[in-house]
Order: sequence, then C-alpha cells, then structure tokens
Amino acid sequence: FQRVGAGVGWWGIVNPPKDLKKPRGKKCFFVKFFGTEDHAWIKVEQLKPYHAHKEEMIKINKGKRFQQAVDAVEEFLRRAKGKDQTSSHNSSDDKNRRNSSEERSRPNSGDEKRKLSLSEGKVKKNMGEGKKRVSSGSSERGSKSPLKRAQEQSPRKRGRPPKDEKDLTIPESSTVKGMMAGPMAAFKWQPTATEPVKDADPHFHHFLLSQTEKPAVCYQAITKKLKICEEETGSTSIQAADSTAVNGSITPTDKKIGFLGLGLMGSGIVSNLLKMGHTVTVWNRTAEKCDLFIQEGARLGRTPAEVVSTCDITFACVSDPKAAKDLVLGPSGVLQGIRPGKCYVDMSTVDADTVTELAQVIVSRGGRFLEAPVSGNQQLSNDGMLVILAAGDRGLYEDCSSCFQAMGKTSFFLGEVGNAAKMMLIVNMVQGSFMATIAEGLTLAQVTGQSQQTLLDILNQGQLASIFLDQKCQNILQGNFKPDFYLKYIQKDLRLAIALGDAVNHPTPMAAAANEVYKRAKALDQSDNDMSAVYRAYIH
Repeated sequence: FQRVGAGVGWWGIVNPPKDLKKPRGKKCFFVKFFGTEDHAWIKVEQLKPYHAHKEEMIKINKGKRFQQAVDAVEEFLRRAKGKDQTSSHNSSDDKNRRNSSEERSRPNSGDEKRKLSLSEGKVKKNMGEGKKRVSSGSSERGSKSPLKRAQEQSPRKRGRPPKDEKDLTIPESSTVKGMMAGPMAAFKWQPTATEPVKDADPHFHHFLLSQTEKPAVCYQAITKKLKICEEETGSTSIQAADSTAVNGSITPTDKKIGFLGLGLMGSGIVSNLLKMGHTVTVWNRTAEKCDLFIQEGARLGRTPAEVVSTCDITFACVSDPKAAKDLVLGPSGVLQGIRPGKCYVDMSTVDADTVTELAQVIVSRGGRFLEAPVSGNQQLSNDGMLVILAAGDRGLYEDCSSCFQAMGKTSFFLGEVGNAAKMMLIVNMVQGSFMATIAEGLTLAQVTGQSQQTLLDILNQGQLASIFLDQKCQNILQGNFKPDFYLKYIQKDLRLAIALGDAVNHPTPMAAAANEVYKRAKALDQSDNDMSAVYRAYIH
C-alpha cells in the first residue's frame, strides 16, 4: 500500500537483483511495496517497525485506504501467526527427538546451545562494526549473493563462523535493531501469482515508510529492470520495475534537456527535472513564465529552434493539435533546429494523425521522435507523480529514463507512434465522462432534497472511492474551481476520443453525452476553470 500524496506505505526488505547496485554512501535496504511490484532503495532512517508506530500513524492518517492497509497487514499477521503456531506444534516432537539424539551423541556438550534461525528474520550482528561483511574467498562469490548462501544453509549454533564464511552484518543503528526483532520477525513475503516461487526470504519484513523524506531510488541500469507484458494488440507495454512512485535521489542523464511549454503540466515537469539535477533549457510563448525556472537554474531559449539545436533531447507540452503543429512547423519552430541525432519528445495530448505527421517530419530531417503524453493533473505534475504513455523510438524512450523518473511515478512504452495518443484519449475519455457523472449525481441529490455531503461520504465508503472522486466533489461542495485540469482541455480530449471512435466505426454514446455537457459549461464561461466546473452546466 502507498498513500501517494503523503508518502506513506507498507514495505518489505528483499534481496536486490544482482545487477542493481546499492547507492554509495547511504545505509539503506532494497524494499518492495506491500501488495505491489514496486521496488526502491530506502534509507534506514526512513523505516519504522510496524507495531511500534502503528497507533501514531493511524492518528496522523485518517484516510480509508490507510485503514484498509492496516487491516490488510493485521490479517496477514494473523495468518502468519497461525501458520507459525501450527508449524511449531507439528514439529515440536521432531525437534525434541533431534535434540535428545544430539545430547546422547555429544555427552560432553554441556554448554548452552543457541541456534540462529534465519527463517525468523534474525540476522547475526557484529556489534563492533557498522558495515556489511561478506566472504572474500568463497568459490561461490561470483554466482550467489551472501544472503542467498546464508539462506540455503541449515540453522547452526552461534559462535565463530566457518573459515569459508564470515558474518553477514546489517548496518548497526537503533532503528535497524528495533526493526529486526519482535513481532515483525515472522513477517515473510508471499510471492505473487506472476512471480516465480522462490525460497522464503528470511530478511523480508514489513515496515512503515516515514513521511519525512522520499526514499533514495538508485537509478542504475534502469533500462535493464523492465517489466514487459504483451497485450492482445501485439504492442508491448513496459513499466519500469524500479519504483518511480517516489522519485528520490536519481542519477540524471548527462544529455542536455530542452523543454517547450510551461503550462499547468509543463511547469511541474520542468521543476522536477531541475530538482533532480538535469540541465534544462526552457522556452514558453509567454516569456515571463520562464523567469521562475531561470532562477531555479534553467537556461533560457529564445526560440523553439534554438532550444532544439542546443539540446540533445527536447520535450514539448502544449494544449492541442494546432499548438503542437505550430510549435514544430511554424516560424523558428522545432523543425528548423532538427538535424541528425536530435531528439524530440511530444508530451501533448493530441490525436494519432497529428502525432504521426509530426513524427514523419522530424524523422525526415534525421531526428528521433517519441510521443509521451502524460496522465495526471497539476498537483501530480508538481509532485512528480505523472503516468507517462510513450510510443515511437524505443531507444529514445530508454534515453529518457531519468527524465521520466523525475517527472512521473511510472511509464509505459506502447509500441509504434500513434498508440500513446490513442491510449491517452481513451484514458481522458473515461475520466471526463466520470467527472460529468459525478456532477450529475450531486445535482440530482440537491434537487431531490438529499445532502450532497452525505452522498460524498457514502461514495467514499464504497467501491468508487478514489482521490479523484473526493477532490472533485470537494471542489464542487466548496465552490472552488481553481484549475487543476482545465475544463476546455478535457472537452477537447472528449471530442478527439469521439472522433477516434468514429474513425473505426465504434460507438461512444457515453462520451458523446458528456461532451455535450462540457460544451454547455464552456458556453457558461467555464473553459478556464477546473473540469469539476462542469457542475455549473447542471445548475444553470
């Protein structure tokens, strides 16, 4: 579980892949989200034992999802405890017989025997050192990790290690000591159905991620850590296996980055690129918007052509198909700066025909092209939590990894140019239709004498509960329509999605109905308000 806005989640320590190196100079663990496939390097000081901090965190986090996560962990602990008790009962006689046999075979061994049980999550500690020590002379050094070798050995007595193996020591700190003992020791990871079944990892525990910092994500060989799944269409959807849900310390690309368009989405994207150490040159049609980013360390480009000619990879995020074409084909536009090897990434939400045309002209000049529209809103853009849908040049997609990691929580590669545009329009069609339905329900509640707040409370306790639902309903109840996603842009996306359906003779009656409501809202001068202002189309 992860509560995106607050940075809270349930985590477990796991062994990192062999080709993923630990960040230098940081005491951290490689962890996996409870119930997800996301991974990240987490600093030691950011981990807290579950039981010791449960009540404190419950008081801070009142949300339904957080409580659901607590319930899930409690249920997991109950199941684990039941299994441990059953296993302990069934094996007690065998253990007693074994111990008795050992006593008879070693009559002089009267010293107290203390066995190390890795399966209970206890790790040997060297009290005088704070670093991991692994065997330097083992013949298995190149093929198996120290944790794996320790895991495969049977339990043995504490004391001096064998000559061919030294202690495996977790970095010393009061936090780690607290985490490695107590009820959490029996908290083990259960593989998901999509993962190969592995030996139980004795070092896997679940903790609460501190709200004070973001985890230190080690960005090394990110392109090698990809989760690939084939879709029915034959296109490949690729999602970074490293968790970009919380983008902490990453290694920025050494390529020069350009960015064109500093609207609601572009501003947050550029800010995160700069925060993560990228070298960025910016341009905006309204030059004053560049000033803030110049103060943050960005460079100023006088024209789109200049930005493209001086940068290795140039991103663009503008409002609609016309703006996207004008940016590329217009005077001093992108195309004039393109030469062999230059890269252009269009993040605008446009139709497939537009993006295909732009790709053709860029490639005709020797450039490389990638479409990468983003799913999210202004807040998610500011938080670096966008979802990036990419298609086109696969190599360019990989070259953009550190940029995508800075601006988003995950990215998908969808194959040939046009696929990302289609997928993005479908996503926004669903979102826009849902928003219109929310507004319709709230107004119907009002005219029938029902409490709108009670309706929201009921929805938040049901299957439709989501951050989007809660935020948009709060906007309506408070009469606050400050734009987080412009109404005029969601209407544009609905119009383009309907056209997409027409092109393949597929009916889109729900989207068509929602589109008409948004058009009415635009006629009521709601274009530059948030999409939730569609509510006003029902009350006028």
